[in-house]
Amino acid sequence: MNGLRILVTRPLPDGTRTAKTLRALGHDVLLAPLTRIETIAADFGKGPFAAILITSANAARAIAGHARRDELKKLSVYAVGRHSADAASEAGFSDVTSADGDAKDLARIVSARAASAPLLYLAAQDRAGDLPGELDARGIAVTTAVIYRAAAVPFPQALSQALKSGALDAVLHFSRRSAELYLKGAGETGVAAPALALHHHCLSKQVAEPLRQAGAGKISIAPRPDEAALIGCLALPQG
Repeated sequence: MNGLRILVTRPLPDGTRTAKTLRALGHDVLLAPLTRIETIAADFGKGPFAAILITSANAARAIAGHARRDELKKLSVYAVGRHSADAASEAGFSDVTSADGDAKDLARIVSARAASAPLLYLAAQDRAGDLPGELDARGIAVTTAVIYRAAAVPFPQALSQALKSGALDAVLHFSRRSAELYLKGAGETGVAAPALALHHHCLSKQVAEPLRQAGAGKISIAPRPDEAALIGCLALPQG
């Protein structure tokens, strides 16, 4: 794989890790986060809860400063993928199961275990999927607690300049929200055309949707919704 000039818009600290992985593979990387993760002091009632659900590593990290963290860490965790599962383990949870997939895979694993009490979903303020709806359809009650948000940050000047000068080949999109902010910021700073012209590598069809609607012509979708599969897309022709 020849080295590419790649844009990573993922928020910190995950963006830093992704950039390090890409550079180790011989790529040039512009790390330009379009969101900042902010913890929300969620109040989710007394429970009891049978287990915790997370669909992002950010949810596990948000628990670190929560007033009920010690109580929550006694519960089992069902995580959407390996990265979020690892983050839960690092946050102090000892019983962690990864669905190694997406929200539908997570719902299937949870329903197979038939939890006897409501589950606690530690969620983002903006969510692309409907995990509680998936589980409700299977007869499983879920309490949703919004524990973090991905707050938009100003479109980086370095990113505008890189797009204007043609200094990028491709961009990795990890969330629909970041893809939407990428399009919005590019439009507001007068670089919409070069922003669309890059090869867009997306974590899922849902992430790719706003890019397709905006007219992006070169879109690849990861075969699995995880970082390794998304980075693997870079081996595809970029033209």
